[in-house]
Amino acid sequence: MLGGMAVLVTLLSLVATLAGGLVALRARDKLHLILGLAAGVLLGVVAFDLLPEMFEQNAYHVLGVPAVMITFAAGFLTLHIVERGTAVHRGHEHEYESHGHHYPTVGVLAASALVAHSFLDGLGIGLGFQASTAIGATVAIAVIAHDFADGFNTFTITSLYGNAHRRALTLLCLDAVAPVAGAAVTLFVHVPQSVLGLYLGFFAGFLLYIATSDILPEAHARHPSRLTLGMTVLGMAFMFVVVGVAG
Repeated sequence: MLGGMAVLVTLLSLVATLAGGLVALRARDKLHLILGLAAGVLLGVVAFDLLPEMFEQNAYHVLGVPAVMITFAAGFLTLHIVERGTAVHRGHEHEYESHGHHYPTVGVLAASALVAHSFLDGLGIGLGFQASTAIGATVAIAVIAHDFADGFNTFTITSLYGNAHRRALTLLCLDAVAPVAGAAVTLFVHVPQSVLGLYLGFFAGFLLYIATSDILPEAHARHPSRLTLGMTVLGMAFMFVVVGVAG
């Protein structure tokens, strides 16, 4: 009964994801503002949601260091190594708008990580409803709000790295259905919290790298405006409110 409710609730997250992608698609002329907002949302997700949650899910230590912080560092370094290995970083950030990214594989990798995260969002909703209706509903509120940002970021990041709109839309659709699939899985299996904590740590490091090393420099490359900075602050503030209300 509750498992079926979880699957139905994730249909709302599907709509929210597609809505976020549509906003990104229709506002290409304001790319610097979109990127500034996207970076703020990502930083807000990491600071206010993923970091606290990963410590709650996994309390193991390795040589005195929290295991989730090891996966956090691994996530950051993984994308750094991938980008360096494919020579993604340009020597001149200001060339972005005239030449664009020509390394679509990294964009697909980043978007795929967002799809995987959305799958685990659905998994979290399902596990929440396994505990109680109240917990499941609370998790769902946070996930639905997050998924608007996920859809926004999935389309933006995929396009940012030179992928065609068709590929970006394909990944957006995958991101939209991923929570539904995750919730459906919980009808049949149970995932240990410690494993989820390790994943959240890895994904937090991944998002931190994307926000600070890629999106923010691009947002300010040709438009170093206060408005772009304000959009970053707005993105973080939005996630602060969302996480606070959902918590």
